[in-house]
Amino acid sequence: MIDKRVMPLAIGGLAIGTTEFAIMGLLPDMAETLHISISQAGLLISAYALGVVVGAPILIASSLKYPPKKVVFFLMILFTIFNGLSAIAPNYATMIPVRFLSGLPHGAFFGVGTVIAARLAGKGREARYIALMFAGLTFANLAMVPFVTYIGHTYHWRWYFAIVTLIGLLTLLFIYLWLPAMEGKSSIDLKTEMQFLRRKETWYVLLITAIGFGGLFAWFSYITPLMTSVSGIAPDNMAYIMMLAGLGMFLGNFLGGILTDKIGAPRTASTMLFLMTLALLIVFFFSEITPLSIVMVFLCGGLSMSVSSPLNMMIMKAAPGSEMMAAAFMQAAFNVANSAGAFFGGIPLDMGMDYTYPSFVGMVMAFIGLVLCIGYRTRYKTSKQSSMQIAD
Repeated sequence: MIDKRVMPLAIGGLAIGTTEFAIMGLLPDMAETLHISISQAGLLISAYALGVVVGAPILIASSLKYPPKKVVFFLMILFTIFNGLSAIAPNYATMIPVRFLSGLPHGAFFGVGTVIAARLAGKGREARYIALMFAGLTFANLAMVPFVTYIGHTYHWRWYFAIVTLIGLLTLLFIYLWLPAMEGKSSIDLKTEMQFLRRKETWYVLLITAIGFGGLFAWFSYITPLMTSVSGIAPDNMAYIMMLAGLGMFLGNFLGGILTDKIGAPRTASTMLFLMTLALLIVFFFSEITPLSIVMVFLCGGLSMSVSSPLNMMIMKAAPGSEMMAAAFMQAAFNVANSAGAFFGGIPLDMGMDYTYPSFVGMVMAFIGLVLCIGYRTRYKTSKQSSMQIAD
């Protein structure tokens, strides 16, 4: 039976996942209404991601001493207000800063939420509860993103932000009703909390995430014009395409977790980044073949999210005792990937190239992530061998 105490975190993850990913299926609609190009609309994705990068470490650092329940409640207030403002922002010039502000609480919410979920679970069940929190984010891609994409395309994209705002309000209600009060840290030493950043393994993982995972966003940010203009999918059917991508992400998340347990995090991450590189290359060359293009939507979604679990395991291994701050930095890295993917994926479009080229950019980013991951594996094995020699 699901512990209702952790459900507010899952609902918050649903809200965050919906606002982060649904915009990608509505870029053409937003571009038309706001009188901007597709690549300019892509900067709305980058603005949100930049907000996550800036907000995650700053908000976590400033809230460590406060009770976690009050912190996530405050963060969700910010999230709800700024998504509400996104629904009524009159033009592109105002939308950009509002999207940046909307992203500020994202990473901090998951950082604090990870610690809350672990405390609620008790010893031996931490991973299960943390997974339940992130299940909201996964479910967003499976169901809410396609639903909101359909509503936004059929009626108006502003309904997308209105729905996210409503989910934010529901999250606030359930945080108040179901999330138990907890004590914050009695003493805070920020320097100690940041010690994990002195380890080279930490920076390997953050760079693998920021660059390699960016391959997903270079492709996914422009999935709608790719599918409608190149693969011949009717715009009215994009909700189904987004649902297919979400199903791939949903299953890929579990696949990554299973493989991580069986063969280890570094090997799982490098394997999935290799397969992602290959898949995005296929998208680049064969998107005009509609059935194959549809299959690749599912596969690319699955491969991308399968990298998430091993990367999170790798950062936790590098940050014992600083899990909350490490989780915040990991969210920042994921959203550097979001921002970089959308930005670099839009460059060939500004140069007049067709909509297959963002996937080529994504392939290059995934390949760089693969190279970094191989470097991490080499260092990881060396460190492990050194430890064994010392023990002997």
